[in-house]
Amino acid sequence: MPQEQEDACCTSKQCPHTNSETQGLESAQVFKSTEETVLPSSHPIMPGILEEAPAARILNTPQVPQSEYTSSTTISATSLTKSDESSSSQEEEDSSSTPSDTENVPRDPLDEKVALLVNFLLLKYQMKESVTKADMLHFVIREYKDHFPEIILRASERMEIVFGLDLKEVDPISHSYILLIKLGLTYDRMLRGEGSMPKTGILILILGVIFMKGNCATEEEVWEVLNVMGIYSGQKHFIFGDPTKLITKELVQEKYLKYQQVPSSDPARYEFLWGPRARAETTKMKVLEFVAKVHGTDPSSFPSQYEEALKDEEERAQAKAAASPGATAMAGASSGAISSIDSNP
Repeated sequence: MPQEQEDACCTSKQCPHTNSETQGLESAQVFKSTEETVLPSSHPIMPGILEEAPAARILNTPQVPQSEYTSSTTISATSLTKSDESSSSQEEEDSSSTPSDTENVPRDPLDEKVALLVNFLLLKYQMKESVTKADMLHFVIREYKDHFPEIILRASERMEIVFGLDLKEVDPISHSYILLIKLGLTYDRMLRGEGSMPKTGILILILGVIFMKGNCATEEEVWEVLNVMGIYSGQKHFIFGDPTKLITKELVQEKYLKYQQVPSSDPARYEFLWGPRARAETTKMKVLEFVAKVHGTDPSSFPSQYEEALKDEEERAQAKAAASPGATAMAGASSGAISSIDSNP
C-alpha cells in the first residue's frame, strides 16, 4: 500500500543471581508480571481480528512441547499482572477469590522455575552475555533438569511475547544461547546499568494491531488490546513504566510509530501508524508471522493481510534488486550501448 494511502487509511473509520535468597526475591517480581502474560484462552491477543481465521484459537500450555512452531499456540493473551496502582474494582473483576485465598493456593514448581529462568535470562541480556544450558541447569533448573525442555520453552515464549526477545541457540555443541531483538528491530528502550527491562514487546504488539487493522489503528483500538494485556493508561507498569508516554512520545520520537489526529475528528481523536523506522527495520510478513504464531495458526489464515504482506515482500525484493551494484552496472552498460547505437547510424 502506498505510504500516502497508509497515512490516510483511518479517515474513513468511525473512529538471576546464584544466591538462592536473592534469586527468589527478584523472581517474585518477575513472576508477578509474567506468570499470566501468556494469556488465557478466553481472550485473543488482538480482539476483533480473527474473523478471517475461524480456525485460529488459543490453546492451553501443553505438558510436552511438540515443535518450535506448534508450541507457539500456547501463547495467548490474559493480562500482565496489574501494578500496585490497579483499582480495586478491576481487581474484583479479575478474580472472585480473596488475596488470602490466592496466597494459600500451592504454586506449580515448574511455573516458579519458568519465572526464575526469565529473570536469569533478563539479567544475561542486560549484561550482554550469552548463556549456556549448563548455566541454566546449575543456577536455575537444578533438581528439575528432566523438565528442562518444557521450562525453557515456556520461558522463551514469555521472553518473546512480553519483552520482544528471541532466545537463539548459537552453538549446538556447547548449547550456548543468546537473546536477540525480534523481527529485525534494533531498539529495546533499555537504560543500561539501571536494571531496566526491554520494551520491544509492547512495540511489536502495537505494530501488529496497526497492520491487522488496515495499516492504522485508532487510539481506542490500541488501548483495547493493551488493556487485555494488563497495561492501562495512567497506571505505571512494572515492565513498561508509563505506557502512555512510551507509546505516544518515546516510540514516536524513535520513529517507530506515528501518532496523529484523525482528520476532521471533533472532538479530536487519534490514531497510530507505522513510523519510517519500523518500515525500514521490519516487514509486514514478519509482523504477520508473529501475530499468527500468537494465535496458534499460520499467516495464510488471515487472507487479506497475507496477500498484502506477500505483495510487500515482492516490492521490497524488486527495490533491493534495482539498488544492487549489478543492476546499476547493467543499467549503465545498457545506456552506453544505446548511446553507441545512436551515434553510429
